[in-house]
Amino acid sequence: MAYPLPLYYQQEDSVTRDLEYLQQMYPAQAKKYQKVIAETLDRIDYEGSMIYDEYPDKWQMYRLTQMIADKVKNAEGESCDMDAEQLNEFIQVLLFYEIYRKRHTNRSGILKF
Repeated sequence: MAYPLPLYYQQEDSVTRDLEYLQQMYPAQAKKYQKVIAETLDRIDYEGSMIYDEYPDKWQMYRLTQMIADKVKNAEGESCDMDAEQLNEFIQVLLFYEIYRKRHTNRSGILKF
C-alpha cells in the first residue's frame, strides 16, 4: 500500500457514521435531552475548557449535570416522567458520552481513536 491515509480516513468516517446512526435511534426524550446537552457543551467548548482536562473533576461534572437538569426541568415543567435522581443519572450518562465524543473529535470533525 503506497498511500494508506485514505483508508484511515475511510475507517474514521465509518465510525462517525455509526455513532450518528445510533444517536438517531435514541428515544424521543433522550434526543431532547441530548440537544440541550450539546448546546450547553458548545458554549463551554474552548481551549482549556474543563471538558478537555485529562481527569475532569467529579464535582464540576456534577455541577454541569445539575445545570443541564435545571434547564430540562424548566423547559418541561410538570410533564417530566422521571424523578429528580433518575433524571440526573440519565442526563449524566448522556453528558459523559457527549464529552467523550467532543474530546475525541478534532476541529475538522473527525473522531480520533
